[in-house]
Amino acid sequence: MSPKARLLETVRSELKRQFERLAASADAARSAATDPDSKAESKYDTRSLEASYLAAGQARQVEELAAALQRLESLEPRDFDITDPVGPGALVELETGGETQHFLLVPAGGGVSIVHEEREITLLTPDSALYQALLGKAVGDSLESPEGFVSEVA
Repeated sequence: MSPKARLLETVRSELKRQFERLAASADAARSAATDPDSKAESKYDTRSLEASYLAAGQARQVEELAAALQRLESLEPRDFDITDPVGPGALVELETGGETQHFLLVPAGGGVSIVHEEREITLLTPDSALYQALLGKAVGDSLESPEGFVSEVA
């Protein structure tokens, strides 16, 4: 298995763990919303209403995470050559203010951070301004905002 394939497997595993935790929380919220003990005891008692809002929000998050997992399952890892411009699927090392950060450009799961081979890697999706700023850049290119320096593309 290639290094990129192992990285994507780590990403998928983390998102699956998050999905399972969120699905369990959504089930608990749904149960709380429909529990007879949650019925309002007065017109000012909003426990049931609050629980139903929470259950609806968590159900929506479960659906979004399921869709993200599906998109990542079909993602084929692409290895980039050192001279290739940054594109979807690239693992980018970015130097910012003397610190090195790692980003993986993926179609879904943006904002999630994972630890892989002792590096923290943040997932970026196309709706991210940083994702868009990185596209087409090459090793040694600077970014205007945020300030940074692409030092490696894998």
